[in-house]
Amino acid sequence: MTDTLSPTDIGALSKHRRELTPDASTAFEAFSKAVFANGALDSKTKQLIAVAVAHVTQCPYCIKGHTKAALRHKATEVEIMEAIWVAAEMRAGGAYAHSVLALDEMERSKKAD
Repeated sequence: MTDTLSPTDIGALSKHRRELTPDASTAFEAFSKAVFANGALDSKTKQLIAVAVAHVTQCPYCIKGHTKAALRHKATEVEIMEAIWVAAEMRAGGAYAHSVLALDEMERSKKAD
């Protein structure tokens, strides 16, 4: 079965999005950089929050992207799973069911190293 929800050429589509709305794209990227920069909360903590929120909002792209970012910021697998359990407690079944996406991403990260 073909996965029609996941585009195959994200790079080209992202480029097209930027071409269509360059000012909004630039502003969003700057906003995202500012949000995840070290501040009162360090970047690792912010990425762990993002992993939890991504599970509550059930965004597969966010789950994968923020799990990778959390790992880059030296979050441990235990820290990532504890963040996911906080989300699960807050949202219950939906977050629990989607946690396999983060687990899959952690396994892929190990294989890529």
